[in-house]
Amino acid sequence: MKKKNIKEFALITIGILLVAISVVYFFEPNNIAAGGITGLAIVINHYIPFISIGPLVLMMDAVLFVIALIVLGAKFGAKTIYSSVLLSVSMWLMQTFIPINITNDLMLATIFGTLISAGGMAIVFNANASTGGTYIIAKILNKFFHIEIGKSLLMVDFLVTLLGAITFGINMGLYGLLSVIINGVVIDNIIAGFKTKSEITIISDKNKDISKFILNDLERGCTFIKGVGGFTGKDTALLYTVLDRSEFIKLKNKIREIDKNAFITVGEVHEVMGEGFMGIDEN
Repeated sequence: MKKKNIKEFALITIGILLVAISVVYFFEPNNIAAGGITGLAIVINHYIPFISIGPLVLMMDAVLFVIALIVLGAKFGAKTIYSSVLLSVSMWLMQTFIPINITNDLMLATIFGTLISAGGMAIVFNANASTGGTYIIAKILNKFFHIEIGKSLLMVDFLVTLLGAITFGINMGLYGLLSVIINGVVIDNIIAGFKTKSEITIISDKNKDISKFILNDLERGCTFIKGVGGFTGKDTALLYTVLDRSEFIKLKNKIREIDKNAFITVGEVHEVMGEGFMGIDEN
């Protein structure tokens, strides 16, 4: 297995464990059906309590995968299957061997459960996987009714919170809806943070030395852009590169050694595609 794949599966594992913690220790004990397949499992568990939410999620995911294979074809990879199975198994293990009660405060359970869940899901999505479940339903709705994936997911989550309101009361339904709203916003912001890079422009008499450090030590690309000094009128060159934040810190320290008078501008870019970063076909 490639190093990249090992890293992705490790990240998926961490993300799924966070989602499982949010469901088992925050949502399920307080009957908060916060959308998704896990929210639906919480509702169903109320009517058939002899089946815990872990096995329920696994059974529903299995049915959805079969439907997806028939309707959509083999478009769901090993990472999504791994995520779905791990989520079900980890929730069952937590309920069976670590049955603790963290809080009975509904607002605290909603906020902290949602933040933990959103963090976990963002990690999973950033590793190019999904937790299956309602994502599959959204894909089916997208195919047959041409509804955008985001809107499809929102519709499914709203339906789950509605079932939660019918089952547990309107107040619980509103807590579930609040969780769905916070979840979407937090996931978007976390994923944006993962993808944020530093866009750097350098003007220095020693740009060639700086470019060697970028190419050889940081193993990143860079570009020289021809320019003309506004004050001197002389030809000059701007050195342009895009780096991770940690790489920029190394570059800044190196520039301090090479040319203390260098002029540097740094901006944030929220998505970078191309060699050395995520490919366009991966996005």
